Amino acid sequence: MERLNTKEAFKQALQENEKMLLLKHSNTCPISADAYEQYEKYTNENSDVKAYYLVVQEDRPLSNEIAEIFEVKHESPQAFLFVNKEVAWHTSHRKITYDTLNEAVQA
Repeated sequence: MERLNTKEAFKQALQENEKMLLLKHSNTCPISADAYEQYEKYTNENSDVKAYYLVVQEDRPLSNEIAEIFEVKHESPQAFLFVNKEVAWHTSHRKITYDTLNEAVQA
C-alpha cells in the first residue's frame, strides 16, 4: 500500500495500473481507522491489485480533485476501485470492509 499525496502521483498511478484501489483516509476519525484496518488487511493479502491511500487532512487538494474529476461526492473514509482510469466502484464509511473490497475487485 502506497501513499499518494500529489495530483501528479495520482495521475501516474492511474497511467501505470489497469486496476487499482484507493482509500481516502481521515487520521482523526474512528470509523476511518476501522476502514483503514480492513483496507490494509485486504491489500496485504491481495497484492495482485495495486493499492493506494491518501490522508484527507494532509492531501486535501488531491482529495478534492478526485471528487471533481470523477464526479463522486467526497466522503471520508471512502474507497475506490479504478479500472482503465475510471471509477468502477466506490463506497464509504462502514461499508468499507474486507468482503466489500473483495467483491468489488472480483466483479
